[in-house]
Amino acid sequence: MQTTVLRRLSVAAAASTTLAALGVAAAAPATAQSSGPEPVEVQLLALNDFHGALEPPTGSGGRIQTGVNPDGTPVTVDAGGVEYLATQLAALTQAQREGNTVTVAAGDLIGASPLLSAAFHDEPTIEALGLAGLDYASVGNHEFDEGAAELLRIQNGGCHPVDGCADGTPYDGADFQYLSANAFVTDTGQPLLPPYAVRRVQGVEIGFIGMTLEGTGSIVSQQGVAGLTFADEVETANRYAAELKEQGVEAIVVLLHQGGQQTGPDAWDVDGCNGLTGPIVDIAHGMSDAIDVVLSGHTHQAYDCEIDGKRVTSAASNGRLVTDVDLSVDRITGDVVDAVADNRIVTRDVAADPAQTALIAHYREVLGPIAAEVVGSAAVDLTRVQEDPLDGAESPLGNVIADAQLAATDDEAGAVAAFMNPGGVRADLAAGDVTYEEAFTVQPFANNLVTLDLTGAQLNCLLEQQYQVGRVLYASAGVTYSVDPAGTPAAAGADPCTGTRVVDSSLRIGGTPVPPEGVYRVTVNNFLAGGGDGFSVLTGGTNAVTGPIDLDAFTAYLGANSPVPAPALDRITRAG
Repeated sequence: MQTTVLRRLSVAAAASTTLAALGVAAAAPATAQSSGPEPVEVQLLALNDFHGALEPPTGSGGRIQTGVNPDGTPVTVDAGGVEYLATQLAALTQAQREGNTVTVAAGDLIGASPLLSAAFHDEPTIEALGLAGLDYASVGNHEFDEGAAELLRIQNGGCHPVDGCADGTPYDGADFQYLSANAFVTDTGQPLLPPYAVRRVQGVEIGFIGMTLEGTGSIVSQQGVAGLTFADEVETANRYAAELKEQGVEAIVVLLHQGGQQTGPDAWDVDGCNGLTGPIVDIAHGMSDAIDVVLSGHTHQAYDCEIDGKRVTSAASNGRLVTDVDLSVDRITGDVVDAVADNRIVTRDVAADPAQTALIAHYREVLGPIAAEVVGSAAVDLTRVQEDPLDGAESPLGNVIADAQLAATDDEAGAVAAFMNPGGVRADLAAGDVTYEEAFTVQPFANNLVTLDLTGAQLNCLLEQQYQVGRVLYASAGVTYSVDPAGTPAAAGADPCTGTRVVDSSLRIGGTPVPPEGVYRVTVNNFLAGGGDGFSVLTGGTNAVTGPIDLDAFTAYLGANSPVPAPALDRITRAG
């Protein structure tokens, strides 16, 4: 392909970038050593959850909060876009001694991508990140969206087995190496991809272990994870850290696609560690002391922490931040003696990288006019922000999508209700005309809708299971129920029906109470129907009928109801 030419353009652009414009100081010249060898200074540049965001992302996914106004509203800056990401990566790399920078990522580089990347099976994103200098990446759950064989093709190259080389040029594979320590081929027990890599920098060795979250099998469609087994994050990291130490590697970095989030009023601070919660806390504590740095992701949050002697960071999502980690490594022992990190905002006030601009223009031309086709309009901004105070249970856009799925299946499939998972709503929708590309960005997974029979008892268990798994579904109009804040969710692994969050007999469909013995036709996407996100109750549904693609249902609803208003957030109420 044009990779070699584009890479040369990228290097030329980087050479002309002024570091002062980015607020980056050039590395100071070496000084005379007073006693003993100075440590090797190694720079790690890290990102995570890029999700194919080649062009500057819009809405809340294209901004970073930098402060708070006196009236309490957030101060934000536009961020992201691979043209600016590449420029700033190049500038940060130049600020260090040549050859001392390793660029890495913590998963979900592809999958849930905008149309510009997804239409070509995310090949444009892989090419763009290669041009930007990426060296190693862990595998996130979204790397498995199209299955293990497709992930191996993304790594190794070759045209898509169904769509061929959609842009008319060969696909050569990734210029960086995916690492996957805890995704094993079930039949052989072997890792799907190399579990780790070792990079030598000025005589010292740095080991990189790549992992996704152990729960990948429950948040990816069953077709995507068929034939794979996912192992425990802590056990796997410690196993391979010990193996690296046996090889004499003392500086060890884990690229982990699992994370957490800050809490409290200062949770917006990209370099903060305010009340960090989530799986990453216990994982970091459980990891061996041999591990020095954990570069994490998955939650789309930003933080910079020290946990149990380890530097633990995350760089939000969509290429809006780059984590700059400076390691000091002892030349004699190979140990990390210091690790300092800084999350840098990928602002859009720098020169666009011409190689990335050329790549985007190429794929934009091939994509053609379908992207700009207007499919409907929105009367107001429809956000995916979960505004209801009750466990973040509703959002305007989430409710619209649930309504769209009911409308697509109420006649032929007989549906009376629909439920949508929050993780499947990937972007906000701005007021005004909505193009096919904008609709695709909201619903990029191409999941089929499935309508099945559930009893009233199963529906009540489904609602209780929301609080057990920590994900509250969006319900279509006509579905109402009450939640008791003092109720107790079912324990993990227990019968979800034992939870007491949903008020008894409060569930209604169309204003009519739902008795336990009643039978109802309910629509969900095929991911949920297969038990995705932990909703095992849905696997007990019967008489399943497969319907249209979720995106088709969404665009049809937009076209039929334009301009679409924001629905009321009144489907879930708080008891008392």
